[in-house]
Amino acid sequence: MHVPDGFINAPVSAVAGVVAAGAVAVSLRGARKELGGASRSAASGGERTAPLAGLVAAFIFAVQMLNFPVGAGTSGHLLGGALAAILVGPYTGVLCISVVLLMQGILFADGGLTALGVNITVMGVVTTVVAYVLFRGLTGILPRTRRSATVSAFIAALVSVPAAACAFTLIYAVGGTTDIPIGKVLTAMVGVHVLIGIGEAVITALTVGAVIAVRPDLVHGARSLAVPLKLRIDGELVDAPVAAPAPVAARSTRTVWSVGLVTAFVLAGFVSFYASASPDGLEKVAADKGIDAKAEEHAAADSPLADYGVRDVTDTRLSGGLAGVIGVGATVAVGSGVFWVVRRRRQDEPADARVTETV
Repeated sequence: MHVPDGFINAPVSAVAGVVAAGAVAVSLRGARKELGGASRSAASGGERTAPLAGLVAAFIFAVQMLNFPVGAGTSGHLLGGALAAILVGPYTGVLCISVVLLMQGILFADGGLTALGVNITVMGVVTTVVAYVLFRGLTGILPRTRRSATVSAFIAALVSVPAAACAFTLIYAVGGTTDIPIGKVLTAMVGVHVLIGIGEAVITALTVGAVIAVRPDLVHGARSLAVPLKLRIDGELVDAPVAAPAPVAARSTRTVWSVGLVTAFVLAGFVSFYASASPDGLEKVAADKGIDAKAEEHAAADSPLADYGVRDVTDTRLSGGLAGVIGVGATVAVGSGVFWVVRRRRQDEPADARVTETV
């Protein structure tokens, strides 16, 4: 659903840019709490979230290269907002998607640069907020089990994609550069993105379920799902005393990080060659309805990595694979750097400021 330049006029694109910048600023502040620091790590799991946030961004970048067919000559790909929000928290999730979109726009000419604010708002903010609110609501009423968390992740991801389609339609209604009946745009966008949402839901549920099965403490949205042990005393059920959690070896976290990074490299460098070549949902709707009549060439169209290929490498498989590997490497480096800085700022805050925030 990467919106290219020319779909939305300049004034609305500028407003969307301001909205996106504000959302990123708020997320930077919120991510300090999610990523934690020395004073909050025991309670928040921040010491484990910080190094994994960059990995989540890289993994989403890799999976977004894997377009899957949804029928009628259309394909879809992961948006990733739900996955990021559930794994590392909603504020950090917005930053993850923003990093991915920035790398895609600058390096690979995917998603317009003037439309970056639109893309962050639609693909980052809307998907993350909708998914996380729904996920927390569902886990609050369902039994507090790992299976419930996985089911909640599936539903949250499924809903987040058509929600993003509605958000794009609203922005297009205000600032679209072509005169297309908005009802037709909404029907087409929601219709195809409900199908894409099914794929998003499957990927999100499988990933969240896999991490929960191995290290549930690494899943931000699942840290409160532990059910207290009950003891029957004199015929009544009472909560058992909570034992202090066993320390988690740093090596265990590094293992998860290493496996995840290798998986991202394999997906982007090899599996992406077999992705569907059909246009994605927005591209298909834009072509069918005439939304793309005033589309503009990307400012980075001459990038050596444009269109996910390495210039001057004639072998298609090798060119795409190298581009994918470079993209994953760049995303994990930039993402990890951003989250390291955010977490360091949290640690450097005066203790009284942290107490004030907590209160």
